[in-house]
Amino acid sequence: MYDRILDLNAALKRKSAFLLGPRATGKSWLIHRQLKAAQVFDLLNIEIFDRLLKRPHSLAEEIQSDTVVIDEVQKLPRLLDEVHRLIEERSGIRFLLTGSSARKLKHGGANLLAGRASQLPMFPLTRAEIPDFDLIRYCNTGGLPRVWQSEESWAELRDYVQLYLKEEIIAEAVVRRIDHYARFLDVIGRCSGEELNYQKVSNDAGVPPRTVANFVEVLKDTLVAFELEPYAQVRKRKIVSKSKIYMFDVGVANYLAGRKELLARSDSFGKAFEHFVIQEIRAYLGYNGIDFPLTYWRPRVGKYEVDCIIGDEVAVEIKSFENFSEQALASLRALKAEAKLRSYYLVSRDPIRRKVNGVEVVPVSEFLNLLWRGQIV
Repeated sequence: MYDRILDLNAALKRKSAFLLGPRATGKSWLIHRQLKAAQVFDLLNIEIFDRLLKRPHSLAEEIQSDTVVIDEVQKLPRLLDEVHRLIEERSGIRFLLTGSSARKLKHGGANLLAGRASQLPMFPLTRAEIPDFDLIRYCNTGGLPRVWQSEESWAELRDYVQLYLKEEIIAEAVVRRIDHYARFLDVIGRCSGEELNYQKVSNDAGVPPRTVANFVEVLKDTLVAFELEPYAQVRKRKIVSKSKIYMFDVGVANYLAGRKELLARSDSFGKAFEHFVIQEIRAYLGYNGIDFPLTYWRPRVGKYEVDCIIGDEVAVEIKSFENFSEQALASLRALKAEAKLRSYYLVSRDPIRRKVNGVEVVPVSEFLNLLWRGQIV
């Protein structure tokens, strides 16, 4: 296994915490690795779930450690009232509350502990966590630990998607027609990295636009998708109004879109490469508690587009080519005329670093090294 960036012991020294991330990103393994003395209440265990469902206050009677993990807490949100009480009454106790869905916590009126717990994200493996990192392989398989380590990564991705459809969505009890949802998921996978057009998704999936909008919210609430809104802090050009949607993991997106064995010079690889870099930026911000929004820029008129803007600080254009051409700077130049950001980067597989008209042209490996050392943001 791999050493993960997230340090649970350091986080819990400060206060209790929610640890939220999609299924199979490694939350349970991380707890087992880092919190060896913790007492764990796994709500996927039917016996434990039933016992705490009937008598939530029995949690206090059973606790025998200063560090307590409640795994999959969204399955029993009312237990958070008891957690809140114990944090108030027992000095020094720390809770780690894990979940693979924020939906019931957000929409069910759950007690989110009123600032007494921080929020920690969990992402797929990042380049910084993989000593034997292979870019082409990652852009094909993504970074779910079980998938990355498997010799049959496509089969593992298939199992993951099917398990997600069967367990996570049905457990959320928000999808009445699983066949509608399955068709939607196939279509939305092909849309990953593109502007989200509800009407087009509706037509392709054969479900109403309003249902599509609800399904997108389910994806976001269950932490398997995220959106990039259009960047609006510009001077003159009117921008597009649609957000872009991305699956949380490039391998999952590839499976849903049927993109298998991507070749390095293909258009599909270019999409996966862009997805990978944005996935890394998102993980870096999340793990370091940097609350900058990720956006993208595309004006309504013209063919310009910048893939990722970090807060009001950094613009990142992502190209999978191996040989730099100044034509690739057109969108960043157009953005520079519209917005005053601190720095502008073009990230590609070209191995030579250069600076052209105020734009840092950086090999992807060097960009990610700078990112994880805190030198980009």
